[in-house]
Amino acid sequence: MLPSKTPSLHPNVIAVQQRLEATGSSSQILLLDEGVHTAAAAAQALGVEVGQIANSLIFDVSGEPLLVLTSGAHRVDTAKVAADLGVEKLKRATPEFVREHTGQPIGGVAPLGHPRPVRTLLDRTLGQYDVIWAAGGVPQAVFPITYRELLRITDADEVDVA
Repeated sequence: MLPSKTPSLHPNVIAVQQRLEATGSSSQILLLDEGVHTAAAAAQALGVEVGQIANSLIFDVSGEPLLVLTSGAHRVDTAKVAADLGVEKLKRATPEFVREHTGQPIGGVAPLGHPRPVRTLLDRTLGQYDVIWAAGGVPQAVFPITYRELLRITDADEVDVA
C-alpha cells in the first residue's frame, strides 16, 4: 500500500490518492515495478482478468474532453456512444489533449485527480467483477476499487460502450 504523502512519489499519484481520500474511498494506490500501458499488460502484472482493468480513454467531443472508463476486454463503439450522447462524433484524443485536460499521460490516466472535472462514462460491463483496477495517474500506478465505488467517486453515467 502507498502512503498518500510520500514526497518521492510523482505528483500525479499524490493528486489521485488525495482525491480518492477526499471522496471517502478507502482505495490505496499500488506502484508496479514497471509501467503498464495496456489493459493486457496491467492484467498480467496484477494476475487478474483483462476485463477487470478499467481502461481510461479520453475522447475529444468538439473540443471538450470525455472520459470513458471501459473494460479492458473490449473496445468502445465510438459511433454507438456518440449516437447515445447525441453528438456527431467521438474523436480519439491526442496525447497533448489528454495531458491538457487530465494532467496525466496516456497509459496512466486515472478516473479522477484531474485539474478540472471531466464528464465520465462508466462501462456497465465492469459491474460483473467484484474488484476492478484503474490507473493511478502514471503508467506504473494502479488501484483496486469496486464498480459501485468507482461510479460514486467519478459521478459517471453508466453506459453500454460496445
